[in-house]
Amino acid sequence: MKKVRDIMSTDLSVCQTNSSLYDAANMMKQQGVGAIPICDGNGQIMGMVTDRDLAVRGYAGHSPDSTPVQQVMSDKVYNISPEASLEEASQMMAEHQVRRLPVVENGKLTGIISLGDLSTEEKSDQAAGVALQEISERPELH
Repeated sequence: MKKVRDIMSTDLSVCQTNSSLYDAANMMKQQGVGAIPICDGNGQIMGMVTDRDLAVRGYAGHSPDSTPVQQVMSDKVYNISPEASLEEASQMMAEHQVRRLPVVENGKLTGIISLGDLSTEEKSDQAAGVALQEISERPELH
């Protein structure tokens, strides 16, 4: 059975909490990604910032390019071990309604696994589909 370690992305770009919104946006553009992990100087994950965070919490909130990314990042970050199974990863994504999970080993960020990574795996594409469906469903308003 494949583990998270087998398919996670390890070519990571990270920002630090004092990096600017401009730095994060530029990094996303250069890397062709929609999310950047925010780490401290020791590689410990502090949060994640997405392109949506930049747009909604940052620029739409009238924050200048120089605003520290820490002001718009999501600081409630779920993570997973590289030794976890792909099924565990998809279940965690569905449960917490996230499309990307930082992979942490010995307290340090070592990779990221995404729904896209899961969907390319023959054995886990069904689990990824279920996770995406659960993430995409909107709760009914009463």
